[in-house]
Amino acid sequence: MSGAGSGAASKGRQAPGAATARRTPFVLLVVVLLGSGLIGLLVLNSSLNQGSFELSRLEKQTDELTDDRQALEQDVDRLSAPGALERRARELGMVPGGSPAFLKPDGTVSGVPAPATAQPTTLGTTGIWVPPALDPTPAAPLIPTPTTPAIPNPTAAASANSIPAPQ
Repeated sequence: MSGAGSGAASKGRQAPGAATARRTPFVLLVVVLLGSGLIGLLVLNSSLNQGSFELSRLEKQTDELTDDRQALEQDVDRLSAPGALERRARELGMVPGGSPAFLKPDGTVSGVPAPATAQPTTLGTTGIWVPPALDPTPAAPLIPTPTTPAIPNPTAAASANSIPAPQ
């Protein structure tokens, strides 16, 4: 009877290798889930750090562009001052206009049209001023250049050209 009893007891109990074999897929699943979770956190942390660096770079660029914009606005303010506009207009050869004449929608003219004439400037010059770049007559040189006498002898001309200019 003891032989029959031991057979019944062995049927109710499982071998230790069978229980371990059923737990292996579960343990592997838990390890894979934990590993993938850690890898996901690492990727998320890296992307957040990269975004933080990009944000810092963009904020620095924004500050630089704001400074550039403010400098340009100051230049515009300085150049659009009435005195600066008048000076630049006179440099371009413009003269102040007289009293304006207006053309009404019905075709009539209000005021007396007249061409602009040069008025005395703060520098005391009058007349129409033409910028040097547009002046058809060549300007006289400010510094007189020394003139060389005409040398009839070609060898003398060669020796005159070889003399270094005074400095």
